[in-house]
Amino acid sequence: MSADPPAVEPADRLVHLRAAGVSLVLHCAGFRLPQVLHWGADLGVGGERGLAETAVPAVIPNSPDVPVAVAVVPEHATGWAGLPGVRGHRDGADWSPLFVVSAVTESSGVCLVRAADVEAGLTLDLEIGLTPAGLVRMKATLRNVAELPYTLDGLALALPIPSHANEILDLTGRWGRERTPQRRPFAVDAHVRDSRRGRTGSDATLVLVAGEAGFGFRRGRVWGVHVAWSGNHRTYAERLPTGDAVIGGGELLLAGEVRLAPGEGYTTPDVFASYGDGLDELSARFHDHLRARPHHPTGPRKVVLNTWEAVYFDHDLDRLKELADAGAEAGAELFVLDDGWFHGRRDDTAGLGDWHVDENVWPDGLHPLVDHVRGLGLEFGLWVEPEMVSADSDLLRAHPDWILATCGRHPPLIRGQFVLDLTRDDVHAYLLERLDALIREYRLAFLKWDHNRDLVDAGDSRTGAPAVHAQTHAAYRLFDDLRRKHPGLEIESCSSGGARIDLGILERTDRVWASDCIDALDRQGIQRWTGLLLPPELIGTHIGAERSHTTGRRHDLSFRGATALFGHLGIEWDLTAATPAELAGLARWVAFYKDVRGWLHTGRVVRADSPDPTVLVHGVVSADGTQALFSVARLASGTTTSPGRVTLPGLPPDTRFTVRPVAPDGLPSSIALVQVPWLADGARLSGRALGEVGVQIPPLHPEHALVLHLKEDVA
Repeated sequence: MSADPPAVEPADRLVHLRAAGVSLVLHCAGFRLPQVLHWGADLGVGGERGLAETAVPAVIPNSPDVPVAVAVVPEHATGWAGLPGVRGHRDGADWSPLFVVSAVTESSGVCLVRAADVEAGLTLDLEIGLTPAGLVRMKATLRNVAELPYTLDGLALALPIPSHANEILDLTGRWGRERTPQRRPFAVDAHVRDSRRGRTGSDATLVLVAGEAGFGFRRGRVWGVHVAWSGNHRTYAERLPTGDAVIGGGELLLAGEVRLAPGEGYTTPDVFASYGDGLDELSARFHDHLRARPHHPTGPRKVVLNTWEAVYFDHDLDRLKELADAGAEAGAELFVLDDGWFHGRRDDTAGLGDWHVDENVWPDGLHPLVDHVRGLGLEFGLWVEPEMVSADSDLLRAHPDWILATCGRHPPLIRGQFVLDLTRDDVHAYLLERLDALIREYRLAFLKWDHNRDLVDAGDSRTGAPAVHAQTHAAYRLFDDLRRKHPGLEIESCSSGGARIDLGILERTDRVWASDCIDALDRQGIQRWTGLLLPPELIGTHIGAERSHTTGRRHDLSFRGATALFGHLGIEWDLTAATPAELAGLARWVAFYKDVRGWLHTGRVVRADSPDPTVLVHGVVSADGTQALFSVARLASGTTTSPGRVTLPGLPPDTRFTVRPVAPDGLPSSIALVQVPWLADGARLSGRALGEVGVQIPPLHPEHALVLHLKEDVA
């Protein structure tokens, strides 16, 4: 076995990274992997040595004689009794590595650590940085430098959290009701969230948060972690009887999925961690990081007209032209033809994989529709689901060996479809050619990229070996190759609605479809918690029909518009059946969205901690602090007749604002101006008064919302 030799003298290196009000202090003591002395509020310059001196844990009875300090990659060999960072073996040996650091360097906010376990034949490279937004960004590479293969079962990274982080918040969900919050006390236990769905999942935690008891959006210190990976993954928080606690995560590997040959390495996905005084500050760091990316969408977010809930699979040229006409009149800018346009696709049981326009429905191709749409001044987009194949498809009949499967059997059908093995070069080439040809022929501006089933029994089509890890990388490769060919193409990540939302897929897409449910009541919560990770411009939010197609509820346009306004607004509604009054009201909502989207999609998201669970208050404050939009939504009947005084947080305290209601299609029917006279002429208050005292809100019926527009008072 061979590996880089350790340093001659024990290292004692302190690295203090600072950005955006956050400090991350790392200590490599002796030859040990770095431990985190502090992750949280900025400590200023100096004092790092004192932190190191006072951070040495006590030796407690019936524990190792040498104090156990948990590293960024926790090591069982040091006496750490929690989840080891490296889990693997070499035919039963080398299962408990103990790494020796040989180099520590720091440059431009990133600390690089090189380490090895010579006896185990493993090297470990760590990259730990602090982004300009104050996010911790970590990844690790484990390499096998021995002469025999090494089976890696898992590689996780972790950060310590303090003893007063004694409450856990994460998210769960299902199809049509993604990102539902759940909270619990965090005592001596392990809170582990594993996803084995082969995609992020409707029930994914999104961000796992530990914080001070009772923390909210505007109060309480919080520490959160997100794994930027679109396949199987783990996030966890763990507190031992010693009081030591960590929060972390990584990819969740299937049995035998990563087997490193001599010289081969494995690199984790990025693990992001955010600290904040309240969830809004934690969330803002993710938003700022995403907005600083060079490929982040910066132009106006075009109003989408999606055909799904308007026509489903009933594709008729004249009807679609009429829909496009109505959409253009309402102010739509992008027409997206959803599922049903390709060969044999008359319902959801057939046709996936046959990515040719169905000549029986479209004898002249899509050109008559595309030309009509472009003649109205709209761009054109298509729905696709490239990673899947229907059991009833020409593609599968021609290539029955192209699907992910194991043990010589087919995996269970879900929605009548299997998963194509993207790790095969022939599958990759076929899909890339088909997508490229469609984009070129129809000059597509947009792809709604769906992924409508979990990966079950997902084995390599040739060997049967577990393949979720390789499939995820292969999917990324397909996205990346297509984007290189079409750099201006916009792609939406849709996966049974919101089942593939993570910062891995967001490196390759331009927005996410938050949920297949566009019921405004359910969307209030779905969008609120999707916003914990993503800023509004990356979240697709559509105005649907009066009666929701997924829940059957009926909502006024004022509630549907107020809900969709705070995102990347679109329309998903059979406008050919809408009344003239509905179309006029919709057009006014769209026009207002266009007026505010420039600053709405660059501003700071704020959410109030309402004492009434039936009232949700949230808004966006412009980056320059001169205006803001707030929504006050009544979700259900409360114990009081009115929301009462509602605070509007996050405003510049010394700026004076004029506050007026926004009602493009009229105030909600439950509001009478005589009830709260200030609504008629507006009110003038400072940001401090609005945040501390607030404004009186009139009675609102359940499932109604009031939108308030605040502008700096320059008079």
